[in-house]
Amino acid sequence: MSNELSITRLIAAPPAKVWDVLAERQNEWWCPVPWRAEVDHQDRRPGGVCKMTMYGPEGEVMPQNGMYLAYDEGRRFITTDAVVDDFQPNGPFMIGIWEIAPEGEGTRYTATARHWTEDTMNQHAEMGFTEGWTACADQLAAICENEAG
Repeated sequence: MSNELSITRLIAAPPAKVWDVLAERQNEWWCPVPWRAEVDHQDRRPGGVCKMTMYGPEGEVMPQNGMYLAYDEGRRFITTDAVVDDFQPNGPFMIGIWEIAPEGEGTRYTATARHWTEDTMNQHAEMGFTEGWTACADQLAAICENEAG
């Protein structure tokens, strides 16, 4: 798909474990260390608000507010920053898709960012999409594999 960035990883843990950590424990893996994320509010349904704040090691504070477009328990959730509280338009950057699927003895995790334009996709790539989202996938996998193992 055009204007899309994506990473994938096979996690050596069952889908139920991966989903639990993916959806319920985002504070533990969502940002590459030394950054951290705090879930402020999540209304896990299409049209529901999702709000997080990311905190950097130098005191950076970055709100990450948006809305769920889809929430399929145990399989995927999709968010966008194009719409925020009470369906207010926001300067769109991306649609984020986080999904899992059984694969062999483990789980295939895929995270995708779809952008409105090639320019914003390139901006995201230059911001370190591959490195950052891969680090998050590694953190997610480490938690899941440690607890499943």
